[in-house]
Amino acid sequence: MTTLSMTTVGNAGWIGYSGPQKEAAVKFYADVMNWHIADLPMKDGSSVPGIMVGDGPIGGFTPEPAEAGAWTIYITVEDVDGATNKARAAGANILSGPVDIPGVGRITTMIDPQGARIAMITYESMQS
Repeated sequence: MTTLSMTTVGNAGWIGYSGPQKEAAVKFYADVMNWHIADLPMKDGSSVPGIMVGDGPIGGFTPEPAEAGAWTIYITVEDVDGATNKARAAGANILSGPVDIPGVGRITTMIDPQGARIAMITYESMQS
């Protein structure tokens, strides 16, 4: 099996949980999935609970509010702005973005034409 990096275009480089009871979700998934959760520092001085596998994070519990708990998969793309324009033209409902998240990258979250929520990301390290 090949190990892909978060910045590999086309890879599901991150998973993010949002919901009204973040602390309860962190406990549930740490117990059920046997995940190690560690604080991930953000550039603004805050932190988010990160899902750690090996030495690095694969996802986290975001501060984004939501009425019900939901997971969002972040697919790595080369150009978030271009991909957002293509998605919009193909009938996607753009929920947010493209927006820069300091220390992370540029992100768009959308609902595809079939009703599924997904996000696209270009990490800061990929931007020229």
